[in-house]
Amino acid sequence: MKAVRVYIDTSIIGGKYDTEFRKPSLRFFEQVKQKRFHLIISALVQEEIAGAPEHVRIFFDELKPNATIIEITEDALKLREAYLKAKIVSKKSSNDALHVALATINNCPIIVSWNFKHIVHYEKIALYNSINILEGYQQIAIYSPLEVINYE
Repeated sequence: MKAVRVYIDTSIIGGKYDTEFRKPSLRFFEQVKQKRFHLIISALVQEEIAGAPEHVRIFFDELKPNATIIEITEDALKLREAYLKAKIVSKKSSNDALHVALATINNCPIIVSWNFKHIVHYEKIALYNSINILEGYQQIAIYSPLEVINYE
């Protein structure tokens, strides 16, 4: 079976060290190692991780060799602006919108995130996808690790 391309935001990397999210995060990363998922990581995640504690940065560095790193492009910035104009999130949360834009622009079928406020929320998902359609992009599935890991 071919690995599913999955865009991860910064919350997934930190989730490994969060008491609430640790078990499903570890299971998700086990399944990455088993090649069930192929990670798509953006330069934005790299920027956000730069200020994280050392153990998080070390874990991130361990993920990078088996991931595809994508750059922030003008098209992604334009799509983020469309999300902001639609008031899906405020300017203060523009990086969250940029994560969705980067995944969309790079044809990732799935975003995996622990960010329930600005990304993994049923109202936000519908709004992101409506803007994607209006802007000529595909819809994107947005899930937490709990919804994509294999439980068998």
